[in-house]
Amino acid sequence: MSLPSQKPPAPRNALRRVAAASLAGNAIEYYDFSIYGLAAALVFPQLFFPQSDPFVATLATFGTLAVGYISRPLGAIVFGHFGDKVGRKPMLVITLLLMGLATLAIGILPTFDQVGVWAAVMLTCLRFLQGIAFGGEWGGAILMAFEYAPKNRRGLFAAIPQVGPATGALLGNAAFLLVTLLPREDLLAWGWRIPFLFSFVLVIVGMFIRLKIAESPEFQATKAEGRQVKVPIAAVLKNNLKAVLLVAGGFLGFGAFSVIVMTYLVGYSQSVMGIPASTMLSFTMLAFAIQIPMILLSGHLSDRHGRRTLIIVGTLAAVASIFLMFGAVATAQPWLVGLAYALGFGWLYTICYGLQPALFADAFPAEVRFTGMSLGYQLANVVGSGFTPMIAVWLVHSTGNLHAVPVFVAVTLAVSLVCLLRLAALAQARKTAEESASPESPSLVAAR
Repeated sequence: MSLPSQKPPAPRNALRRVAAASLAGNAIEYYDFSIYGLAAALVFPQLFFPQSDPFVATLATFGTLAVGYISRPLGAIVFGHFGDKVGRKPMLVITLLLMGLATLAIGILPTFDQVGVWAAVMLTCLRFLQGIAFGGEWGGAILMAFEYAPKNRRGLFAAIPQVGPATGALLGNAAFLLVTLLPREDLLAWGWRIPFLFSFVLVIVGMFIRLKIAESPEFQATKAEGRQVKVPIAAVLKNNLKAVLLVAGGFLGFGAFSVIVMTYLVGYSQSVMGIPASTMLSFTMLAFAIQIPMILLSGHLSDRHGRRTLIIVGTLAAVASIFLMFGAVATAQPWLVGLAYALGFGWLYTICYGLQPALFADAFPAEVRFTGMSLGYQLANVVGSGFTPMIAVWLVHSTGNLHAVPVFVAVTLAVSLVCLLRLAALAQARKTAEESASPESPSLVAAR
């Protein structure tokens, strides 16, 4: 069996192009995902489930939101398979186009008043396609940046596409902020469609950027050395199942945190606490703007000082932040809510969040890396993100206590802390074993 070769450093201009392509595509896909979440919180209950009582309509709408998370592991398996067999770049082009077409279709979808229950059925199907596309996008974008980067800067470069969620959600919130300024009747009649239709313009820009980049050099080396496996998902489940489960557990709480803040808390603040939707969207945009440099700083610090301390401090900071944000919302004081969003979601949440992509990628060998890290991450999104808004609605409805929700999120973050620490140890052990099996170690080579 061939040993992993040392790849030459990529030219600086190639690194910049790959970083831009990874960030742009990830941002566009998160834009599409975020506008759906905002529409689910603000307008979809009235448009697609108008005959239900408010509780049932909200629960049903968040159910369609969950479908996009449920289908993500399928996308991770399908696109991960071909990403490990055919290449990272082709999958990035296909996932971006699929997401763009599904989002465009949502923008022209008829509502319940026009076609009845079929409107909700079509919405659910399109959301399913969005999830498949996203299941393949995230891992591919991370890996292009990670595998191009010098080994001592992989934390920083893998954090660049991780800025995509903040950038895309910032754009999505800005788009919805503009349409929520319309009269309520106009928003429900046609205004909500504008952010979905605008998505396809972004997709065209993203496709133009992505078509200009070259394939990952680490994937090319893996292919040239004959280290590819026939069925990546089978190899992952046989040899790397522990790493998959630790990635899933590691992101569980962070996924739950973000989706609660971006969707449920926005809708609750508007409908129950009387804070205008435009105000809440402004606070969310402020948090995302702060996140962008903070995520990059997190990745950079993990390169300089290691990951363990940042994992512990960052996860505990996220626990404190979720209670801070719900406590601020409970006061119904907009200035306190804005401060909590800026401090909690904008800064403290990112301390651990920015280092995670490189950690997840490090846990898998290159020949199954796309499949392994994508599957783990998307499994976390099914549980931690997909069902969390519905769990939040049920918790508050059942207990009558808003603070049951941050308690639930804190429990998921505790799970993440344990998993991330174990994953860091596993990734370090894998890297050490790989380095010890280098050509400079003849006895280990012979043993192989």
